[in-house]
Amino acid sequence: MFDARKILDQFLGSQIPGVGGSVRDRAGQATQMAKDNPLAAGALAAAIFGTKTGRNIAGNALTIGGLAAIAGLGYQAYKNYQAGKEPQTGTTTAATETGPVFLPPPTDSGFSTEPEVLRNDFVLVLIQAMIAAAKADGHIDDTERARIIDKVKLSGFGSEAEAFFQKELNEPTDLDALIAAARTEEQRVELYTASRLAIEPDSRAERGYLDLLAGRLGLPDALVDHIEATVSTAKV
Repeated sequence: MFDARKILDQFLGSQIPGVGGSVRDRAGQATQMAKDNPLAAGALAAAIFGTKTGRNIAGNALTIGGLAAIAGLGYQAYKNYQAGKEPQTGTTTAATETGPVFLPPPTDSGFSTEPEVLRNDFVLVLIQAMIAAAKADGHIDDTERARIIDKVKLSGFGSEAEAFFQKELNEPTDLDALIAAARTEEQRVELYTASRLAIEPDSRAERGYLDLLAGRLGLPDALVDHIEATVSTAKV
C-alpha cells in the first residue's frame, strides 16, 4: 500500500521545496512550480482542486503536514464546540507575520496523528473525501481526469496510487463507504474538516454536498459551524 500521508501532504501543500518568503509569495511560487514542473510537490493538488486548496492554506499549516493540519483544525473546532464557545475565526492561536499558527492535536486525544491511532487506511479515506468534495460541482470531466492521471503517473507514487486515483476519479462517490469508515466522533469531524479544506463552497452543488455530508455524519449544526469558522482561519 502506498503512503497516504505523503499524498495528503501534497494535497495541502506542505512539501514545497525551495519556496520561501511570505505566505502569499509562497502561494504564487508554488502555483508557478505546479505549472512548470508536474513533479513538483503540490502539482497534483493543483490539478485536482485547482486553486481551491493547498496554496490557500495560511500560516504554518503548510509546514506541519497535511494530516496534522486537518487533525489540528478538527481538534480546535471540537474543543471550542464542547466548551460552548461561539464560533469565530482566529480561535486557533494568535496570528504571526506569516499568518495564524496551527498546532497538531495532543497525542492523547482522539485526534492523534500517531500511526498506531490513525492508520494509513483512514488517511486514505480523508483523501477520498477531499476528492469527493472536489468532484461535487462536476468540473472534473473526462479531459480533466486524463490530465490528473498523467500527473499522478509523473509524480512517482507507483501503480497502486495510479489505480486508486483512477477509481476515485472515474467512479461515483461511495458516500456510504466514506461515512462508515469514520467510526469515532473525532474521525467524523476530521472527515468533514478535510472535505471543507478541499473546497470553497461557492456553488450550490458544493454547499449542498457539504450539508449532505454533515447530515450523514450526524454532526450537530453547532459543531459544523465551529468547523467552518476554524477552517476559515486556515485560508489566505
